[in-house]
Amino acid sequence: MNCRCALRFGHSTVAAYSRIDQQHLEEPMTQRIIPITSTNFIADRALDNPLDWGAIFGQTRPLALEIGCGTGHFILEQALRRPDMNFVAIDIYNKGCLKTCAKIDAAGVQNVRVMRVEARWLMEKGLQPESLAAVYINCPDPWPKKRHRRRRLVNRDFLISLAHYLVPGGDFFFSTDFDDYAEDLSGQIRGLPGYRNLLQSDWAHALAGYPISKYMQRFLDKGQPIYFIHHQRDPAVSRHDLPSPAVQRGFRVDWHKAEND
Repeated sequence: MNCRCALRFGHSTVAAYSRIDQQHLEEPMTQRIIPITSTNFIADRALDNPLDWGAIFGQTRPLALEIGCGTGHFILEQALRRPDMNFVAIDIYNKGCLKTCAKIDAAGVQNVRVMRVEARWLMEKGLQPESLAAVYINCPDPWPKKRHRRRRLVNRDFLISLAHYLVPGGDFFFSTDFDDYAEDLSGQIRGLPGYRNLLQSDWAHALAGYPISKYMQRFLDKGQPIYFIHHQRDPAVSRHDLPSPAVQRGFRVDWHKAEND
């Protein structure tokens, strides 16, 4: 999720992270929202009902979702590599969505739409079950302090919910530069009904054909590894046999009311 406000919280910087003002992180930010006028941007008010993605894109193709698009480096590269797919890139930060739209517009890409929306809210309001061919979550906030790890986006309840929205055989990609997050997620997804690991081990340090964002490259250049996890929605397991999704409020339950940047 390239969604850490361009801050790096990993092995060598946990101490620095600990010094960040937690009150600043938890209080709604009041910076001015910059209107996004791109035709590739979808306002969240459109989510009164599940969206007709074929109509939105003007063509029905397999639909993929990037949760936490940052400033758009990954999703632009992926969209260029896969013109046979439609992509929805979401982030809760206004400026990230603005910059993502600017990159997409400049490249003339037609198979990406951007939304400023929280992931759980989008799944509940804007998606139908078994509608996603792939989901990408790149470098989300690891919340390294133990008392804060409940705030991590990807946990067992989130994975259970997400399985209902992946098509049978759909791909779930996760990457992190924080080893504890990789270990935590691997332990939670291992043996979870509806998921099948496509790697030889719990994670890999490279995935063939997977775009490397500028955010990832920054740490690879410093010799710090990225942990990639790749699971498939097991086609042998019917959605009706999956665990029932839990209701999740999420950390930023009132994200849509905050004028965050």
